[in-house]
Amino acid sequence: MTVAAAEPAARWRQLVVLSIGLFCAMSPSFAASAVAPVLRQDWGLDPLGIPILTISVLIGFAVAALGLAAAGVPDVVPGPRLFALGAAGAGLANLGFAFLATDLLSAIPFRLLTGAAIAAAYPVAIKLVAGWFRRERGLATGIVAGALTLGTASPLLYRAVGSAIDVDRHAVLASASVACFAGAVIVALGARSGPFETPSPHFSLEIAARAFREPAVRLANGGYLGHMWELFAMWTWLPTFVVASFASIGITDPGTASLGAFVAIGAGAAGCAVAGGIADRWGRTTTTIAAMVASGTCAVLVGLAFGAPAPLLLILAVIWGVTIIADSAQFSAAVSELAPPGTAGSALSVQLAVGFVFTSVPILLVGLIDPVDAGGWRLAFGMLALGPVAGCWSMWRLRHRPESLVMANGHR
Repeated sequence: MTVAAAEPAARWRQLVVLSIGLFCAMSPSFAASAVAPVLRQDWGLDPLGIPILTISVLIGFAVAALGLAAAGVPDVVPGPRLFALGAAGAGLANLGFAFLATDLLSAIPFRLLTGAAIAAAYPVAIKLVAGWFRRERGLATGIVAGALTLGTASPLLYRAVGSAIDVDRHAVLASASVACFAGAVIVALGARSGPFETPSPHFSLEIAARAFREPAVRLANGGYLGHMWELFAMWTWLPTFVVASFASIGITDPGTASLGAFVAIGAGAAGCAVAGGIADRWGRTTTTIAAMVASGTCAVLVGLAFGAPAPLLLILAVIWGVTIIADSAQFSAAVSELAPPGTAGSALSVQLAVGFVFTSVPILLVGLIDPVDAGGWRLAFGMLALGPVAGCWSMWRLRHRPESLVMANGHR
């Protein structure tokens, strides 16, 4: 029997179920950015208020992801059930943020809980998809990453629609929770573990350290950190940037700006869907370097385009949105290929947690810059471009190491 014949017939239906579920579950993750102008006005937030709310989600995710892996929870609780619990938990925590939080201090616990709950959904979705796919696993994982990207951007769409029908921030945030509950039901009823699913590797810091003693693994992780320096800061601050840029040319409708930011960030789903196949053909270092060159260039150009006509700004922002996320899965794939046998699972858990905490630094730095005009935004987004520069250097060095030949069937 050929490999193609062994592929389960239900795999594409399962991919649709899991992609829709993850799209819904990720809705609250950057919800604070979608309603940032209103929160600043209602709560009197300083420039670091919104970054702190976003960073709380990232820290909650990182801590919970490591804790769940260390406790072996994904091997005890069936994947669809764990995903549903995580998605429902994120929805409940986000409702607390929407209706119970009255200031920054009271909001932080709800944002931490939101991130912790999402940690029970996102990694589980990736594992479930891997259990259904072998030959087309790269494409399937890219589609799931695209669903994550669209889900992350979805509160901006809710904000645009809410602006059109004149609803307040509470309803916008509650919409993200409704999406979470829908995702929990869809996955609980429709998802199943696949025939290729394997137990999660036992997590150990000692095992992870053994992987990171390998120079090639460190270089791949260096590329990942360069990528993360730019990614979440862009997702956090682009909505505010678009609002300010549009306002400078007389477009004051917040719904229009939110829709533009949604299109720009959500366009990254297309980059996720195609990058896996490109990397398998052209190589991991080639793909990641090309994507980071493009995204870093766009970071500078988008900053320079502050106050430019809306169509020009949005074209540049869409290209940025596509290229900034296109290479994301390739860093994890590289570590899984380069790590010594038996160490990849722990190394990837540490990579994910460190990346989510590390990305807090540029998010805060943009807040400290507090850009309000063209000069401030050019400085802020120019700073984000430093991450891709460092990431390209790291992946270029990896490309010239002999170990790189084990990646992507020898395509470096």
